[in-house]
Amino acid sequence: MLGGNRMKVAIVGATGYGGLELIRLLQQHPDVEIVSLHSTTAADQPLASLYPHLAGQHLPPLERIDPEKISQTVDLVFLATPSGTSKDLAPTFLELGMKVIDLSGDFRLKKGTLYQQWYQKAPAADLYLQQADYGLTEFRDDPAATFVSNPGCYATATLLGLAPLLQHQLIEPDSIIVDAKSGISGSGKAPTPLTHYSEVNDNLIYYKVNKHQHIPEIMQQINKWDASVPTIQFATALLPITRGLVATIYVKPKLPITEEALFAYYQHLYEKKEFVRMMPAGELPTIKQVVGSNYCDIGITYNPQTNTLVIVAVIDNLIKGAAGQAIQNLNVMNGWEETKGLGFVPVYP
Repeated sequence: MLGGNRMKVAIVGATGYGGLELIRLLQQHPDVEIVSLHSTTAADQPLASLYPHLAGQHLPPLERIDPEKISQTVDLVFLATPSGTSKDLAPTFLELGMKVIDLSGDFRLKKGTLYQQWYQKAPAADLYLQQADYGLTEFRDDPAATFVSNPGCYATATLLGLAPLLQHQLIEPDSIIVDAKSGISGSGKAPTPLTHYSEVNDNLIYYKVNKHQHIPEIMQQINKWDASVPTIQFATALLPITRGLVATIYVKPKLPITEEALFAYYQHLYEKKEFVRMMPAGELPTIKQVVGSNYCDIGITYNPQTNTLVIVAVIDNLIKGAAGQAIQNLNVMNGWEETKGLGFVPVYP
């Protein structure tokens, strides 16, 4: 660490929803100091002049992105930039010897051709795609990695909901159907015709059905657990709420099984995972019970007549689905308690 006992960090993309949430959460972290904030759209002004809710937080002013200058003052950089931006920034920071946690999709996929297909952008160099550790915190390959690619919000909920079944190869490989719905903040801060109040309010809008860019990263991790899964049916929709995400997953077990037996697999896998909470067998969670927190709550119910298991996983898309999981990965990287700076209860009501 560059002087002092607290880790010094920079946030690039500080004016987006992900960057703003990183600021809010890191302000509560006992071992982290935000040294600099950076933006491509705003610089040389206090962040509170754009976002009055940050008045009195004693934050550094917004600056332009200068990797050389940033590397001289901080230990780690969070990249909360849109996809297509991080792929150029991250290698520069890495070559300067910095630790990097990227919240975009630029380094989630190990195959650059897949990235080009799903994101319609040129991929990062293969060297860096292979170097990045996929940051689904509960299942990290290399917890000590200093270059982490944070998962997408839909991927986080879906993969946590499926992990016990796939790791034990309990389900028919071609039976996975995911119906996932997110609050409007999941679409980012830049307005689009899809996110106008008059479109979203009192409505439910399906979008990118079977075309969402989180699908290939979900499949990448699924096939690490069970290579026999050929694909998934995946639908995404916007809910008329600000925060929160629910993934409703339908699968068919290979053999008839009791709800209690299925629950035992989940309980065994997650009983020591700080941020995954299981509902009692047969009960399903609601979005409201996780909003404002880093928890993923999971419930399961089984219909023996149709041999169909329904899994419901809920998260706050901006916290466990983005900034909170990034900080969870920061904690793991540094050997800190996973809950450090994240030990707050959900907002209720």
